[in-house]
This record gives sequence, C-alpha cells and structure tokens, in this order.
Amino acid sequence: MTQTPQVKPTIDRFRLGVFDITCILDSKTVRGGLTPSHGGEAHAEAVRALARANRVDPERYEHPFTPILLDTGRERVLFDTGNGALGKDFPQLGPRPEGRLPELLRQAGCPPEKIDVVVITHGHMDHIGGLFRGGERVFSNARYVFGAAEFDFWRRGENVREARRVNREIFMQVAAPLAERATFANPGDEIVPGVRAIDASGHSPGMLAFLIESEGKRLLNWSDTCGHFAISIQRPDLSLDVDDDKEKAAATRARILEMAAREEFFVAGYHMPFPGVGYIDRTANGYRWVPHSYQLNP
Repeated sequence: MTQTPQVKPTIDRFRLGVFDITCILDSKTVRGGLTPSHGGEAHAEAVRALARANRVDPERYEHPFTPILLDTGRERVLFDTGNGALGKDFPQLGPRPEGRLPELLRQAGCPPEKIDVVVITHGHMDHIGGLFRGGERVFSNARYVFGAAEFDFWRRGENVREARRVNREIFMQVAAPLAERATFANPGDEIVPGVRAIDASGHSPGMLAFLIESEGKRLLNWSDTCGHFAISIQRPDLSLDVDDDKEKAAATRARILEMAAREEFFVAGYHMPFPGVGYIDRTANGYRWVPHSYQLNP
C-alpha cells in the first residue's frame, strides 16, 4: 500500500498589537517515550498515567522545534535558529532532524539575509544549529543577542556535564565566532523596543525568556521552560533528562507558569505542539496548556 505523505502546516502568522509574529516549524522528531526522560524511573508510572489522562501515547511523542520571527515594523527579529544542517556538517553527531528554517523564512516572505537581529535563548544545539550551514553564516546581515551568563558558560567550558560535552564543541564552532557581532543580555534588558529579557535559567545555565509587548498585548516566549505540553505543565516538579540543572529548572518552571497564569500572557513554547502558542490556565491541581485557537486572528 502506498503511504500518503503527511501534510502539516509549517508557518503560522498573527498580529500582536502592531507587531507581526510568525511561528515556523523548523523540524520535528518523534521520540520513543515520555519515560524515563520526564521524571526518571522513579516517576515512570505517574508520567504514563498523566499521558493517558491527556490522551497521548506514553510510549511515543512528537518533539517540534519552533523558532519565532518578530517583525516590529522597524526590525525583523528571529528567536533561535533550529537544527540547521548539524547532521551533515557534524557527522559525529549521528542522525538528527534537518532544519528547514532558511527555506521556510523565504516562504514567509523574509529570506535569511533580511533578518536584522538573531536572538539565541540558550546554547543547546537545536537552538544554535541554524547559525551556520556549510561553514557560512546563514544570517549574513544580522547582529546577534546572547544571554551574557549563557554565552560565558559555554565559552569557559567549565562544569559542562558529560552529556553536553559535544554540545559545547558545537557551540564553540557555530556560536562563539559571532561574539564580535553580538551583544550580551541580562534579565531585565530591553532587546529591541517592546522586547524584554526574563530569567529562565535551569534548563541551561543562563537561558532567557522574552516578553514581547505591543499595544497592551503580551506574548511570553519561554523557549524550553517546558518540554511537553502536558507533563511539564501539569507536573512542573518533574525534571527532564535534558535539564542541565534539574532542581533550578523545576523552580523556574513553577515561577514562569505562575507568572503566565497570573498575568494572562499569551505564551510561545519552542517545544509545544505547533504553532506552539497558547495560554496557561490554573486548575484545581496546578496548570494546564490551552492552545491558541483564533484569539489573535485579525
């Protein structure tokens, strides 16, 4: 039997005040199970039960990678760059999903050379992988913004856990060379008018989230604060195997979720189901993810 190709949207655009925001599905991967990567073996049955309660298969889940393009009317700002061609440029990494960000940016009407600012929320490979392709800078006319603590951590290379050693090598090859074209942000800094950095450290040592605001509309780009729309949000205390500081990451999840619910932000999450935009609602036992439907449509 011939398989029918899966057709899914990869570009989603909406207005936030006077800003245009475009969510782009760079790539995705299908992973083998929600355990033990969420919560470890000690919480495996609780994670399986939570998955079943949310009507998702505990043994299989989709993991999308969703950079965000912000057009303020004056500057085009790209948050994160996806996986790029890491699998081809660095074959020692083994199989990796190949990013389609340059192609999709062109489809969205903004080719890579038109990007003014590239903001890197943190230095993990699926966020920096699209900075270079075949040894050439992809965003040839852009300036760059890195979190100051994040950049310093990877540059120094001290206390990098074993699972991130290769990540550090990649960072030094694709991100560190951009230092002369970069500025380094701290929590509270304004990146461009209407965009402010927020501390989201834990998943990585200096990860930043970004609050985007225009005409009273607010969107919190929380990057990788939560790794799964059900497990991480309904049980923020459960660590992820990819969290670099698991205790701090859990505390950050709790803080960011409370902020998003209290302030009624729209939220954009890099690994939430595409287009990755929704709300955080309080429940009797904590929080839940509510996907954006048409609230931001014109």
